Amino acid sequence: MSPKVPKWRELADEIARKISTGEYGPGDLLPQVRDQVRLGKGSTTTVHRAYQALEAEGLVRSSRGHGTRVLGPEDAPPALVTGAARLEQLRRTGRPLAPRETYINSQSVLRSCSDPEIADLLGIDLYDEVVLRSRTFVHDTKPTVLALNVIHMRALGVLPELLNPGPMPKFRHELYTERTGKVITAGPEKSRARLASTNELTEFGIDVPPDIPVPVLVLRTLYSDEDGPLEVWEDILRPGMWHGSSS
Repeated sequence: MSPKVPKWRELADEIARKISTGEYGPGDLLPQVRDQVRLGKGSTTTVHRAYQALEAEGLVRSSRGHGTRVLGPEDAPPALVTGAARLEQLRRTGRPLAPRETYINSQSVLRSCSDPEIADLLGIDLYDEVVLRSRTFVHDTKPTVLALNVIHMRALGVLPELLNPGPMPKFRHELYTERTGKVITAGPEKSRARLASTNELTEFGIDVPPDIPVPVLVLRTLYSDEDGPLEVWEDILRPGMWHGSSS
């Protein structure tokens, strides 16, 4: 049985469809929260959460006193699309990218896991082999997010395509569920700050002396199925960029 879709997600999907069909065009204001509640679309919390999800996915922008406005192609996304918000966008539209976004340097390799935290999250021994997928998301010409996926080897038997750095015919979580009948669920997104590595600064195109510390925000989500942990997704945000919440 498919998991029940939350009410806020149903409302977000409904509004997103209206945006894609042109019922809501660029610059249009969405109905105020209280009007959506009056129309029976859900509670105030439900509507707020739906609007927050649409904003995190780069479809709208909310501002206090001015309402929630539909974005057009010329608008920069108000926040970086990362983690669960990107997956929801992919699920709904088939497109993981925000307006004016692309990705580069896509890689997929077998590596030994040398990070004790990642090994602990995946329930494997340190230096066990994992699949490492990575790519850099770019908005206009500026690299904004380095995305890393560390995937348990048991997924490779089901999805041999994981070692192909190119796009799959369908998102890997969906293919996994189709082939195993097991649903992959996301844990809470956790954030922490640390100093950027030299490789990360190079990927972002940031040139600073080696003795200058540059902080970055790292967002981490653990994905699991009924058999246990399956994948750790990390987004490393460009220094100075903020992350819009998708919850």
